[in-house]
Amino acid sequence: MTRFLRIISLLLAVMPFGVRAELSEDGFFSGRISRINQATKLVRIKVDFDNIKYLNPKDKIEFWDEKNNNQKCKSFIMGRTSDYLLLKIPELGTCEKYLYFTNGAYFKFYSEDLRNNIVMGKEVVTILLKKRMAVLGQLEGRNKEITSHVEQVNAVNSRYQTLREKLDQEWQKELHALDEDNTFAVRSFKDLERRRDEIDQKLEQYKIKDENLTLDRWSLDSNLYYKK
Repeated sequence: MTRFLRIISLLLAVMPFGVRAELSEDGFFSGRISRINQATKLVRIKVDFDNIKYLNPKDKIEFWDEKNNNQKCKSFIMGRTSDYLLLKIPELGTCEKYLYFTNGAYFKFYSEDLRNNIVMGKEVVTILLKKRMAVLGQLEGRNKEITSHVEQVNAVNSRYQTLREKLDQEWQKELHALDEDNTFAVRSFKDLERRRDEIDQKLEQYKIKDENLTLDRWSLDSNLYYKK
């Protein structure tokens, strides 16, 4: 009998410890014993489920063998990692009498605290999802603003480029008009100068004296003049 138990223990020891959890909202999960400390009544349990984070020190846990659902042992958590639970079992000796308690042994676990924590966690997740939806809506709006910024900049540049080209055209048109006016003014000025010179020439040609006789001075008397 002792030899048979040793063979069973050896087979359980070489089996993989990482058992995927059968977790539900009710707080059930599974795991295997990886170490037993008889003196301190501490047992380390290998577990593998994501929601282990909802288990905290001092949370109460019940566990049992699948073959003996009527016999359940009570414990509470002393510590945990992402893969292990450290349980304190006050009635370790009694548990060993009714359950196959050895390294590698597979057990079912239940924690009312785990169930409550998961329910609370779902409520928090629901609130966070609503907040996330609100933030996503704001992000989408801001993303549209950022995306449309380039288009708006291009539209403004295009509009003002058109205005600049139109303004340049008006500018050149005004300058051309001024050049034409100046050319006309210069041509007119030169024509007027030419006409003035012609008139002056004719005035000189047709100039009329007031009198036909001229004054002549008597050479012996400087004050005596007479017309001749």
